[in-house]
Amino acid sequence: MRNRALVLTTESARHPFRQRLPAHVLRVRDEAPARARRFKDDDSDWKLFGLSFCAFFTAFYSFIF
Repeated sequence: MRNRALVLTTESARHPFRQRLPAHVLRVRDEAPARARRFKDDDSDWKLFGLSFCAFFTAFYSFIF
């Protein structure tokens, strides 16, 4: 018979593997740092638009001439 450490299960851990994990593995972290990071990299949509526009313009221009 195998000796196991006492692990208390939670209702959210329905799969047998997740039930065996320690509680600190299933804890959800605070998302405040992720929100701060999102505002710092707010111009990524504009960068993607500019890159896509330049790539399309270059490809279209090279096929014409």
